[in-house]
Amino acid sequence: MDFSTTVVLGAIAGFTILLGLPLARLKEPSRALQGFCNALAAGILVFLLWDVITKASDPVNIALANAKHGAVAPFVGLVTLFVVGFGLGLLGLFYIEKTLIRPTAHGVRAGDVTPRQLALMIAVGIGAHNFSEGLAIGQSAVTGAISLATILIIGFGLHNMTEGFGIGAPLVAAGVRPSWRFLALVGLIGGGPTFLGTIVGFGFQSTYVFVAFLSLAAGSILYVVGELLNAGRRLGFRELAGWGLLLGFLAGYATDLIVTWGGA
Repeated sequence: MDFSTTVVLGAIAGFTILLGLPLARLKEPSRALQGFCNALAAGILVFLLWDVITKASDPVNIALANAKHGAVAPFVGLVTLFVVGFGLGLLGLFYIEKTLIRPTAHGVRAGDVTPRQLALMIAVGIGAHNFSEGLAIGQSAVTGAISLATILIIGFGLHNMTEGFGIGAPLVAAGVRPSWRFLALVGLIGGGPTFLGTIVGFGFQSTYVFVAFLSLAAGSILYVVGELLNAGRRLGFRELAGWGLLLGFLAGYATDLIVTWGGA
């Protein structure tokens, strides 16, 4: 598969995230639907958190096994990258929140993170995750694994569509109907890195870059899951929220199985 074809298909895989975003344009959703959508987003992101940490841990575990035979430096480097990346992804969003939420003179919050800010944060975390997916597409294509690259493009495309739901659902949960321009922005932030990762992956392979972006994604996704669960408690509908968590997790798991079935 040549470079131009790979890049075009990588872009398609990334921007299928736009197919899930129109969910946020629902008019006047009921409070029950708001609670369900909030939980659905949380379920999708809980799966992504597990998936991202698992994928980031694989090269670390391989390096650990090699460290037993004297190759210690790669293991130390990868563990350091994972810890620093995870910390930046998690704590970085806390500090961003601190700048967006201006405290009063008495140290009391002036307001919560707005639904649009939360959607942007979700898109940032998903974007870091999708960059690593783009790396996998590019690396598979350049090594001649055409069938693997093709199934990755299809699988990641389906996967990204569920991620679009994950970005849009918190807006529905808050009863906020965003503009198409805003949805295009979060789609670019969340899906664009798949395209960029495909270009980088076609040019060179780096386990360190792969782990760095996955760890950043894991930290930021963990932050957002906490925010969604906090919002869910205010909305109520605990049983319905439980179903939303379950279906969101299973939706992410099902699309990931497609990628795994292809040999990724």
